[in-house]
Formats: sequence, C-alpha cells, structure tokens
Amino acid sequence: MIKAIRIHETGGPEVLRYEDVEVGAPGPGAALIRHTAIGLNFIDTYFRSGLYPAPNGLPFIPGNEGAGIVVSVGEGVSHVAPGDRVAYVGPLGAYAEERLVPADRLVRLPEGIDDRTAAGMMLKGMTARYLLRKTFVVGPETTLLFHAAAGGVGLIAGQWAAHLGATVIGTVGSDDKAELARAHGYTHVINYAREDFVARVKEITGGRGCDVVYDSVGRDTYPGSLDCLRPQGLWVSFGQSSGPITDFNLALLGQKGSLFATRPTLFSYIAQRSDLEATAADLFDVVGRGIVRIGVNQDYALADAARAHADLEGRRTTGTTVLLPG
Repeated sequence: MIKAIRIHETGGPEVLRYEDVEVGAPGPGAALIRHTAIGLNFIDTYFRSGLYPAPNGLPFIPGNEGAGIVVSVGEGVSHVAPGDRVAYVGPLGAYAEERLVPADRLVRLPEGIDDRTAAGMMLKGMTARYLLRKTFVVGPETTLLFHAAAGGVGLIAGQWAAHLGATVIGTVGSDDKAELARAHGYTHVINYAREDFVARVKEITGGRGCDVVYDSVGRDTYPGSLDCLRPQGLWVSFGQSSGPITDFNLALLGQKGSLFATRPTLFSYIAQRSDLEATAADLFDVVGRGIVRIGVNQDYALADAARAHADLEGRRTTGTTVLLPG
C-alpha cells in the first residue's frame, strides 16, 4: 500500500483525501515510478472542482506531472529502465507516492536538472514552449501581453520570450508580483489592482496594440484582452483561473479588428512521442543553459495538498509549487 490523494466527490480543497491505495505491477507499455516530487498546477483545481470532468469518473487521483525513479517496467518498454530518473506530463494520477505511467509519456532527466525543478517545470515549461514557439512564433518583432505574469507559466514565458527578443508586457495583482515579473524578463509590468490594463497596453504600444495576448485568467480579463490586440492579432485563451468565459461572442473578433482566437492545450501539442521529445528537449536546453530559471517558490507535503490548493486559488503563491511525498 502507498499513500495518495484521492477525490471521491468534487468540490473545494476539503475534498482532497490522503489515504492508502494499492498500486499494481506495470503491464505492457507501462512503468512503475516512485515519485520524488509532484507538480501543482491550476488545472488540478479544475478537476477537483468538477469544472473539468475526470476522464474515468470518481474516485480519482489528481495531478498531471511529476518526477521520480523508475521502479520497474512492463513488457515492450525499452526507452526507460529501472533506476532511471524521469519526469512526465501525463494522465491524472500524480498525487501519489508511487504510480503507473504509460512509459511513452516519460522522459529521462539530464544530470543538471534536479527532481524538484523537473516536477515543477514540465507542464508549465512545456506550456510556455508551445505558446511561444508553436501557437504563435515569437521573435524580435513581437510585442506580447501575458496575463498572470508572476504565475508559474508566466515567469517561465517572460524569460523565454525576452531571450527571443520580444517586447514582453505582463499583468500582475500586487507590487511584490510586479517586482518578481520584472526580474523574469518583463519589459513592462501592469498592476491591474490599480491600473486599467487595456489603457496601459495602448499607452505602451503607442496605440498599436499587441501581436498576441496570452490569457490564462478567463472571465476577469475578457473582453479586455481583445482590446489589447492589433488588427489581426491573436488571442490565446489557455486557462480560466478567475472562472470560465460564458458569453464569448464570435462576432466581436470581427468588430475589434478581424482578430484570431484559439483555445489550445498542451496535450494536443505533445500527443505524438516525437513532439513530446522535441518539446522536452527545448525546455531542458533553455533551463540547462540558464536562459530560463525555474523558481520552486513553495513546497508542501503531499498530505497537505488541500492547503496547497487553497493557497494557489487564493493567489498566495508565485512561480512554481511542488508537493513532496513521504
């Protein structure tokens, strides 16, 4: 028996139960791993609350990323072996001391990246990679707006976009978070608690607007995000930390300058093994060379996952947070 967090009914952080579970041997194509660290992400709260339904129903173990050691592998697995240090973004089930993972979702960790960093950067870092290199190809001519600049994805994206030569504008909710964002690549930082972010973007860009807006906030930044774009600019809605957008009007895209809009997910961008490997390799490269620094700013015991969720939703965290088993 091992310890894991399970959800028997959806709701607030209080539904996260720390309990004993059985883990079997890996079948064909699978691996058993022992977690050393587990990533905490906002998407975890969507599954916990029921906003996103768990694919296999209730009860379920939440969590999409982690790092650890391969304990054993099933038939047909050759790219990882017992004893390998690995990390993954994969199906639900990360909030556990040990788990079974489809082996094709595992990537081996380079020597220079420790387990806590790996566990906290896989989902956020690979998200930043597809946003900046695939959804919209950012370069020296790009002016972009990134909401929640002091969040986990935001701090990674700010550094990476600055390295690519972009003009990087970010929004935050406090002066402390503004300072953090500036230290992570943001050319301009807007404190939306006391500034109109639309007016400030217009001022910063001389009325032109941004080429792309990355929006993980949702309800509170819509439709303002659209007003920050230049004609034919791209609005990338990749999260909804303030709540879902329930009144999206497609006609607004035409009225506001023939805008483009997309709702991407990381899992579409890494569905093929080759895409996963390329995405992870790019992430390991920029982290390994010090271009992107991963700040694990909070850690909690796995048993304290409910407190971690409450702090995350209460915007009391910055950067990356991990859960530690044992």
